[in-house]
Amino acid sequence: MAEITRNCAGGAVFFGDELFLLKNDKGEWVLPKGVIREKQSPREVALARVSAEAGITARILAPVGDTRYEFYSQTRKKSVCNRIQWFAMTADHRGYRIAFEQGFVDGDYFPLEKALEMISHEQDAEIARNAWAVCRGEKAE
Repeated sequence: MAEITRNCAGGAVFFGDELFLLKNDKGEWVLPKGVIREKQSPREVALARVSAEAGITARILAPVGDTRYEFYSQTRKKSVCNRIQWFAMTADHRGYRIAFEQGFVDGDYFPLEKALEMISHEQDAEIARNAWAVCRGEKAE
């Protein structure tokens, strides 16, 4: 069991039928997300992290599920569990800015099918599928 648990929030951001993905410094294709700090709502954090990590101004359509994963933090010398609340989001324009200063090495909008093949973690792919259903006016699972 993890020694530290962090509550996080993030977004699956679509522009048209394309999903935005970031590539982190481990070579993983991921969705933007971040830790919820005191007095912040998951919605606020999700929007702020999409803006900070990808330079995208998005709007939330609906919550689309939760994921969790554990990893060993080299800096803390402890195991950490991240619990993430995810939101379906849409962007008003296709522009973005990768936050290289935060350790991201690449990113772009990709057609959904290609994005689903690229996403490094299956649970994130499931979130993306749920978000696409919301964006298309369907009910999230």
